[in-house]
Amino acid sequence: MIIRRGPAAGLLLAVLAGVTALGAVPATAGEPTDGEAPKVELVLDSSGSMRANDIDGRSRMSVAQQSFDEVVDALPPETQLGIRALGSRVPNSASQALGCRDTQQISPVGPVDKPQAKAAIATLRPTGWTPIGLALRAASHDLGTGETTRRIVLITDGEDTCGAPDPCDVARQLAAAGTHLVVDTLGLTLDARVRQQLTCIADATGGTYTAVQHQTQLTSRLNQLVRRAHDTYRRTPRQVGGADRCSAAPVLKPGVYTDRERFAEHRWYRVAVSPGQELRASVSIALDRRLNPDYGVLLRAVSTSGQEIVRGTGADGGRTDVLSTGLRWSDQQPAASPEPSASSSTDGSGDGLICLVVSNSFSAPAGVQTNPGMPVELTVDVVSASPTPGGPSLGRGWLLLLVLTGTGLVGGLVTGWLARWRVAVWKEN
Repeated sequence: MIIRRGPAAGLLLAVLAGVTALGAVPATAGEPTDGEAPKVELVLDSSGSMRANDIDGRSRMSVAQQSFDEVVDALPPETQLGIRALGSRVPNSASQALGCRDTQQISPVGPVDKPQAKAAIATLRPTGWTPIGLALRAASHDLGTGETTRRIVLITDGEDTCGAPDPCDVARQLAAAGTHLVVDTLGLTLDARVRQQLTCIADATGGTYTAVQHQTQLTSRLNQLVRRAHDTYRRTPRQVGGADRCSAAPVLKPGVYTDRERFAEHRWYRVAVSPGQELRASVSIALDRRLNPDYGVLLRAVSTSGQEIVRGTGADGGRTDVLSTGLRWSDQQPAASPEPSASSSTDGSGDGLICLVVSNSFSAPAGVQTNPGMPVELTVDVVSASPTPGGPSLGRGWLLLLVLTGTGLVGGLVTGWLARWRVAVWKEN
């Protein structure tokens, strides 16, 4: 049986927005464990340019403050949120050396005291310089390290005005350090140079860039990003490394796993499936950077001899957040069958092995980083084989069908009799 799913596959668990570079590949992967609470820090530009009144007739700062208040009110209870400001204390008339050190955490990362957080936001005034690189580095320290991915959401209306450290370089360093960090950027202006810098930051860390032109759009996007962190990391999938061929692939137990897959790559895994059992597998790839249009993901179940058993496909023509597909297959072979089943090869435990292959057809525009690969989440389950469903049955619907048929027959007879009577009357007159 083949199951095809689009970007919103109901079969799948929430997909990862980002995972770190792979470590050592385990021979066998086990059940995932419960993850820690999701952690997010909002970084707000409070530089002098935020005084501009060009968003719905209001200042950029007042729009951002209202959106922050609404996000804090709607915060999922498990999410730990912090807030950091940049350019909020040293006026831009002061020396650049002082202004380029101006970043402060106004609400610590942790369970949120909503009145305190909203009061701190309300005190911010558009003041100084724009040390984005320094603020990103400080925010990464605020979030700390751990097993789950942390998320920074940067809201700004301009480029970094300090030059050092360069924000793109900081983002690349954070990604290379394997700190489980994703930076999403929101630009409050359509300036091309601002868009270029914010896109660079997001691409380097597997985040997203969004240009904002209205207050409701800013609130909606902030809520989406905060909830994405909440929904994705309530449980941490186990990290695993797929191989380039079936014979070298790790053997997976039922569970949820994360991996990274390079563009146009095939990654192999193995699952033990005994006669009378059913394999259920799904894959989601988080599209965490800009891609060329028309791409797809393919999940195949293959015997250890190389014969394809079943496949699931997912495709899209433009930018989406997630691309997903899944499949089901059961080994209906009798246990004493003289002929080998598709999963007759074993790992010594007596259980047949099926190979799962994840493939993609991604390509990226010039300038977009393709390393590390795309974040992959693979869900595997092995259950008792489901019986083949019988043919469709109307059940009690047969009674309704008989009533409708009788009504139609009587109606047809009455209509025909009335037509003949009218014709007879017309001829007599």
